[in-house]
Amino acid sequence: MFSLNNILYFQAGLGAIANKFLLFFYTIIILCHRSKPMDLISCQLTFVHLMMFLTGGNVWLTDLFGSMNIVNDFICKATVYIYRVMRGLSICITCLLSVFQAVTISPNTSLLAKLKYKLKKYMIYSLFYFWSFNLSFCINRIFYTGAYTNMSETNQLKVTKYCSLFPMNYIIKGLILTMTTLRDVFLVGVMLTTSMYMVIILFRHQRQCKHLHSISQLRASPEKRATQTILLLVFFFVVMYWVDFIISSSSVLLWMYDPVILTVQKFVMNAYPTITPLVQISSDKRIIMMLKIMPPDF
Repeated sequence: MFSLNNILYFQAGLGAIANKFLLFFYTIIILCHRSKPMDLISCQLTFVHLMMFLTGGNVWLTDLFGSMNIVNDFICKATVYIYRVMRGLSICITCLLSVFQAVTISPNTSLLAKLKYKLKKYMIYSLFYFWSFNLSFCINRIFYTGAYTNMSETNQLKVTKYCSLFPMNYIIKGLILTMTTLRDVFLVGVMLTTSMYMVIILFRHQRQCKHLHSISQLRASPEKRATQTILLLVFFFVVMYWVDFIISSSSVLLWMYDPVILTVQKFVMNAYPTITPLVQISSDKRIIMMLKIMPPDF
């Protein structure tokens, strides 16, 4: 368990640092330079992932407050609620990123091409809707989460060192699980559909370039690099998200959390927020150029 916790802390530290750097980069790009439409979505996703690390289980805030002996219901409710909101936003914004990239690379003859000129407008509306939806959807966590106590332990599901879930009616539990599953299945379905669409477009584009003997131009295409990056992130997200969902759902339904399983679940939950900024940093030429011109003593 000690080694697993060390890996968890290392992962959280790496993910937090990478997301802080990426958030700084996107903030500078959006405020001071000519940004791309996707930069706003990527900035939001980076902020969401950073917040997930700051409020994720007993890795940061709950341990800190617990060691200061000021842990209480408010802190547990706030951290768990914020984390669940950020977790929901992560899948929503990843889906949005996939959809808008599919629109961006769609041929001018397709139906999606009509949306290209209104990307920024729809993007802002979509982000506002996702934030409002998840802030409302996760509010049940406020009522069923609180500080862990030694009294009536069998009625509490300990999810962090200091916080636990309180028992809920089977109907409410089933309703919450059903709604969460429907949301996730729908968003993952949209991601997979847009991913297949992007793969088809890339395949057709590559065939055309081979026909025109211009493969080098295809390889250098920024749109292709961005699309490949998003496809990689979507694939990794889908795998990690459903592993986490299966562990979380089975634990809540059985009302039992093994400490080792809980640690493994946290590692899985943090895998996507850790990998995402590293992939984006390595694939965005603007970041690489900024690092090259950055003074050594910066």
